[in-house]
Amino acid sequence: TIADASDDQTVNIWQRDGKWLRTLSGHQGTVRDVSFSPDGKIIATASFDHTVKLWRISDGTLIKTINAHSAEVYSVSWSADGQMIASGSADKTVKIWRVSDGQLLKTLSGHNGDVNSVSFSPDGQTIASGSADKTIKIWRISDGLC
Repeated sequence: TIADASDDQTVNIWQRDGKWLRTLSGHQGTVRDVSFSPDGKIIATASFDHTVKLWRISDGTLIKTINAHSAEVYSVSWSADGQMIASGSADKTVKIWRVSDGQLLKTLSGHNGDVNSVSFSPDGQTIASGSADKTIKIWRISDGLC
C-alpha cells in the first residue's frame, strides 16, 4: 500500500500496482506527511490544520484526531512498537503522543525553527528531529533531554 499527502487536504491510498483504493478526507489544511503504523493497518497524517489524524487503511475510517500543535504540523512518525507517534511542527516543538488515547506524553523544545522531520530510532529510545534552524537533534524519550 502507498499513500500520498496533498495540498488539496486529502490523502490518496494506492495499491502497489498503482490502482487507486480510496481518498481520505477530513483535514482542513494541506496534508504534509503520512506515516504507516508498523503493522500496516493505520496511517497517521500531519496537516497544516495543526492536527494529526489516524485512519484505518482497510476502509478509510477516521479513528482519531489529535489537536497536536499551535501551528502547522510538518511531520509524523510511529514508534517501532506502534504505541507512540511523534509530530514535528512550525511551533518549533516535537510532541510525543500515546496512540491508544491520543494523550500527550512529552513536548520536546529546543529548536529555533520549524521542525520539518521526526523519526523514532528502531529501539524506541530516541527521536531524531530535523529543523529549519539547520540542526538535527537527538532526544532521549525517557526524560526528553536533547
